[in-house]
Amino acid sequence: MKTIRNISILLFFLLAMNTSRTYGQFTLAIGVTVHDAPPPLPVYDQPLCPVDGYFWTPGYWAFGDDGYYWVPGVWVAPAQVGFLWTPGYWEFRGGYYNFHPGYWGSHIGYYGGVNYGYGYGGSGYYGGRWEGGHFRYNTAVVNVDRTIVRNTYEDRTVIVNREVNRTSFNGPGGVRSSPTHEEEAAMRETHVQPTSEQSSHLQAAGKERNQFATVNRGRPTTTAMNKTDGQGLSHQASRQQSNQVSRQQQSQPVHSAPKAQSNNQHSSPQGGHKRN
Repeated sequence: MKTIRNISILLFFLLAMNTSRTYGQFTLAIGVTVHDAPPPLPVYDQPLCPVDGYFWTPGYWAFGDDGYYWVPGVWVAPAQVGFLWTPGYWEFRGGYYNFHPGYWGSHIGYYGGVNYGYGYGGSGYYGGRWEGGHFRYNTAVVNVDRTIVRNTYEDRTVIVNREVNRTSFNGPGGVRSSPTHEEEAAMRETHVQPTSEQSSHLQAAGKERNQFATVNRGRPTTTAMNKTDGQGLSHQASRQQSNQVSRQQQSQPVHSAPKAQSNNQHSSPQGGHKRN
């Protein structure tokens, strides 16, 4: 695979604080440009949220020396209370595919109109919201263990049944969308880069041979995880887990794009990646 990669440096400074879960981090932006398009998004089920307060970060195709590799979707601790995760995305422009890294912030920014599912239908996030310093989960959209997570609600109005489109990049040949005024405003806000936990997750995925598209042909061995150091789910394992989710949760098309955004996502992928 022919590639052109910007010379860039990634530095993480982890500062010891009062607890092992508290840290400081500094990151220089990574620029990656690639000749070939990323593979379609794989079909997978979302693991149950294992810890109250954890936030879902969808899986995506990253790029390494041996080509594209799948970084499993995973539940993680947010960078700080009140922050939301804006996923990274690939954009085709100027003859190359360029990656825009994800970040934490007070509002959801633009992620290319890509339908990552489970609340990320192409614009905004509908899997839950912060209230009084606690995160409330929308069980019509995300999977949670209700014996652990009690702070929930159910809003089915954000669900729209549409044809599944697994396109993983923005631009000609992919998703055609532009940022809304709200997303542009969010992009100008102060952001926090991925946590050390997320960075370790990315690095671990890049060391697994079966995660590379050249090996798995677009069907990575591990599609999603309940924690970065927890249980990894394969296609078969995720199907077994989905049978344990309540009938009410199973009946919801949790990967559907929200109604409120459907008019703005002209060619964005609609529907979901969850197998039924």
